[in-house]
Amino acid sequence: MELRKSYFADQRKDDLHEIGQPRPRSDSPGHVTGKTAYFADRNFPGMLHLKMVRSPYHHARIRSIDTSEAQMHPGVVKILTAKDVPHNVYTILILIQIGPEDETVLADGKVRWKGEAVVAVLAETERAAQEATAKVKVDYEVLPAVFDMEEALKPGAPVVNEYHGRNYYLYDSGECRKVRFGDVEAGFAGADHVLEQTYQSSPIEHAPTETTGCIVAPEGNDRFTCYTNTQAMFFTLDNASIILQMPGNRLHFVGGTVGGGFGGKVDVIVEPIAILGAKLTGRPVSFIYSREEEMQISSPRAAEKVVIKDGAMKDGRIVARKVTGYTDAGAYSRHSPYGAQKGAGHYPGPYTIPNVWIDTYCVYTNRTPSSAMRGFGVTIGDFALEVQMDKLARLIGMDPLEFRFINAYRDGDMKAHRQPTEGAALIECMQEASRAANWPVAEKFMAMSSYAKGA
Repeated sequence: MELRKSYFADQRKDDLHEIGQPRPRSDSPGHVTGKTAYFADRNFPGMLHLKMVRSPYHHARIRSIDTSEAQMHPGVVKILTAKDVPHNVYTILILIQIGPEDETVLADGKVRWKGEAVVAVLAETERAAQEATAKVKVDYEVLPAVFDMEEALKPGAPVVNEYHGRNYYLYDSGECRKVRFGDVEAGFAGADHVLEQTYQSSPIEHAPTETTGCIVAPEGNDRFTCYTNTQAMFFTLDNASIILQMPGNRLHFVGGTVGGGFGGKVDVIVEPIAILGAKLTGRPVSFIYSREEEMQISSPRAAEKVVIKDGAMKDGRIVARKVTGYTDAGAYSRHSPYGAQKGAGHYPGPYTIPNVWIDTYCVYTNRTPSSAMRGFGVTIGDFALEVQMDKLARLIGMDPLEFRFINAYRDGDMKAHRQPTEGAALIECMQEASRAANWPVAEKFMAMSSYAKGA
């Protein structure tokens, strides 16, 4: 690693002992010697195994559930349905006042995506639990489903989630998160070039080596210890407390090493039902996704569609940008309303543009609920924006890096969401990238500074 200390010397202390110094990771010795402990390395006497009966349909009404045959299967100890869950309808972002509660721990009256949990079976062995799930009889009435975001937004589309009553998340700004800055139509009218392009992505699965799971052990006196690979320890504890209607001080969550997460283990899916199983049976409970469940059931990065329209001048200045973004939440909100909102703030990109119009929609479809994954709400937007920048540079006939220098924001520039730019450093990063990649640009760009427009 090389530090370029010539930049921002007046804003940096050089007498630091840790920052900028190479240090070994504290967890490396355990990883390379095989001594690192994961949650699933624990084993408790009398531990039960939990498996789910899941919906084979993307959208269906549940007419009836018959667990009688499964109850008699050898090794089955307990079967749970929606009526057993104290607070069955929840949403994980309710902790930060983002509602409504729109998701069921166990499906109640309806399923909204293929793989949704309907019945939980607890048995002496994993095999017995899996065999018993096949004996639960669920009578479904299959309903029309919608999988395309734009189709979901059309009048008359099947309503995915009745807790919302519409197929989009309702922000305080309306049916989408809106950003308005300047006069975008005037910007387009005065532009020398106008380019509109559409970019799309599919859901992306995190595929961690270690699948999602937890082990819960009763500690007596109605207290429980949950060993989990969640990436959001207190977030998960607080949501479990709400779902179980149990004081948080009765729940002890133990985390530690996560065998791959990338944002995919923040959705509070396994812990509440496993704790409930331990509470109702008085025995330890293990609930661990199979690889098939991890791929089908766990939340992926959302599918997104981004439509970008830009107006630019012959000298390379972008004078107008209009973006319409669609985030496919799947059947439930989870983190998607937040992700779409992040996109709205980010879509102008790290560029100073005087006229901006942003609409981002969080859309409900009958697909697997999506959620967090490494920069969600921003990553796909960055891909779209930077491809658009390359296309604009070619349209104008400019070098793509020099084109970015012209439009890069600098300290003091007002962003479209009306926050002044501070600590930009984009100019300096591009200068170093130019040197490292041996990509020559005009000397005037190498003389630029993020401190001021004139520099």
